[in-house]
Amino acid sequence: MKVGFVGVGFMGRHMARNVLNGGHEMKVFDANRGAADELLSLGAEWTNSPREAAEGVEAIFTSLPTPQIVEEVASGEGGILSGMRRGAAYFDLSTTDPGTISRIAARGEAAGVHVLDAPVSGGTAGADAATLCVMVGGDRAAYDSFKPVLDLIGDKVMYCGGLGSGAVCKIVNNLIGLSVGVLLSEAFSMGVKWGVDAQTLYEAVSGSSGNTNSMHGFPTGIFERRFEPGFALDLAAKDVGLATQLGRDLRVPMEMSNLAQQRYIDGQNRGYGRMAAGAVALVQEERSGVEIAPARS
Repeated sequence: MKVGFVGVGFMGRHMARNVLNGGHEMKVFDANRGAADELLSLGAEWTNSPREAAEGVEAIFTSLPTPQIVEEVASGEGGILSGMRRGAAYFDLSTTDPGTISRIAARGEAAGVHVLDAPVSGGTAGADAATLCVMVGGDRAAYDSFKPVLDLIGDKVMYCGGLGSGAVCKIVNNLIGLSVGVLLSEAFSMGVKWGVDAQTLYEAVSGSSGNTNSMHGFPTGIFERRFEPGFALDLAAKDVGLATQLGRDLRVPMEMSNLAQQRYIDGQNRGYGRMAAGAVALVQEERSGVEIAPARS
């Protein structure tokens, strides 16, 4: 089928490539044309706007950094919805709040377009290997129709329920993982300051009940002082903020989540926003006066 893809940066370029390699025709757009070079070399068609990327396709996907950008790309002047034909489907692969996706879906309904939230989890490595978890909310029939395309993006594609369900699942997931990242930095700084080597701590916890996926990036991340962004701290702050805002909207107490959000904001204020989300540990290092890294021989 003919599909569109808007946003081919860190995550999007891998997902788009896997869909393209699955035998589908593709139209692409990104604010940075250079980001699409690989896809164009594989046969994708460049377009000059989100609207052009949406014209004549059966489904279109967006992978964008913030809900504000998603809404502008979808509903703004020259946006996706203005170019889509009736009966087509729009899947937002970004981490977007349910309020934003609901507003977009209302405009989509008026245009006869199915809008589904389909955020993904698994990082750039999962996007490259097509092993992402894809959490979809929206019309079940539209999900069923386009699931073969979604299966090219991830090997854990799941229908979560009505519109917004996928978004909420992703927000819950990221809140847990990112909050654990803050706790890990505190726990490791305590152990290191007492005198246990960081690598020893890592091995001890990896084999014990405190083992967590969030920690498994330590050996190639903070231990090596490497913070190249796959998932930037700015995005982490945004995602935790989506969770705490949803909690306020629902009147759900979220004291620990608010503390985690503040730690990511502290990281932004220190200039770490464009570094990997794991750079939040640098805030704890400064506060505790220790470096979370193995002893150097």
